[in-house]
Parts: sequence; C-alpha cells; structure tokens
Amino acid sequence: MFNIVLYEPEIPQNTGNIARTCACTRTALHLIKPLGFDVSESAIKRAGLDYWDKVDVFQYENWDDFLKKHDGANCYFFTKKADRIYTDVSFKDGDFLVFG
Repeated sequence: MFNIVLYEPEIPQNTGNIARTCACTRTALHLIKPLGFDVSESAIKRAGLDYWDKVDVFQYENWDDFLKKHDGANCYFFTKKADRIYTDVSFKDGDFLVFG
C-alpha cells in the first residue's frame, strides 16, 4: 500500500477527490497542516463525504511533525519541475507520494 501526503492542502474539493481515490485503493491519506478547510466530523457530514470513514486519514501539525513520525520514510515528491518522471521510479509498498 502507498501513502498519499498532501502538504498544506488548500482546496477542499481536490482533497475530497483524492480521499475518494484513497478509499477505493486502500491508500492512507496524510494531511500536513495548515489545512485550507475544516475536517471536523460536522464539516465532513455537511460536505457529504460519506466515504471519509473508509479512508485512513492522518494529520500532522507541520512537516517536521510528519518527518518525526515517519523517520527514514521513502518519500517521492511530485512537481512539474522534476528531472525524472514517475514512470522512471520503481515504487514499493509503504512509499510516501508527496503532493503540495
């Protein structure tokens, strides 16, 4: 299983779509604060995210908090400015795919 990491996500709709994909693929979702939206139980219900309880969601106060809890994690950072493309990498179970 992979881990999807969203660094300081701002757009709730994008995060909701990613969370739905995580629910379908049994991929953990890691959210690094600050978040541009509310993820309280009442906000999740109001937004109609009926799949949210099917996603393993982890929250971190900041990047340092994430690194402290996942020391030695194999992270891949996705950006349009990268020198390599994602198909050049041999991903393994447990890898962290970082977007932000």
